[in-house]
Amino acid sequence: MQTTNASQTPITLRPIGVIRSPHMVAEKTPIQPVFAANIRGTAELQDEYDEGLVDLDGFSHLWLIYVFHQAGEQRLTVKPFLEDVPHGVFATRAPCRPNPIGLSLVRLVRREGRILHLEDIDVLDGTPLLDIKPYITRFDVRDGARCGWQEHVDDETAQQRGRRGFQG
Repeated sequence: MQTTNASQTPITLRPIGVIRSPHMVAEKTPIQPVFAANIRGTAELQDEYDEGLVDLDGFSHLWLIYVFHQAGEQRLTVKPFLEDVPHGVFATRAPCRPNPIGLSLVRLVRREGRILHLEDIDVLDGTPLLDIKPYITRFDVRDGARCGWQEHVDDETAQQRGRRGFQG
């Protein structure tokens, strides 16, 4: 019996659209949507995906899955923005990952055709959008969840470092 090593099989993904935001410089972009409160942007889908947006209007929040297109070289150990202590990249949300895929939870303000108007956007302008998934409290909230080293970062430090100098 012949087996294949699925972990070594290349995967090809095509963007379904582009994310537009006021963030032009990575070093000034908030590190997570919670630090980008009320910052507006859009997700502009390609025409062929318009039908896939049917019924999305009923959701208040969306998960955006995208490519960190300006991430730079991958690193397996990083000093995250909220601490000066190195951590494994998989214990962070740093963009310099083996597969530079990002995830952001944003608020859906409204839909106009294939354009989604969003708030709490922490993504660079021009970022390729791979997928959209609705945020569903029943599935996405977990009681008793632990947050590792993040639990030791105080709120003041998180607020100060999380915004990273955005001057919107």
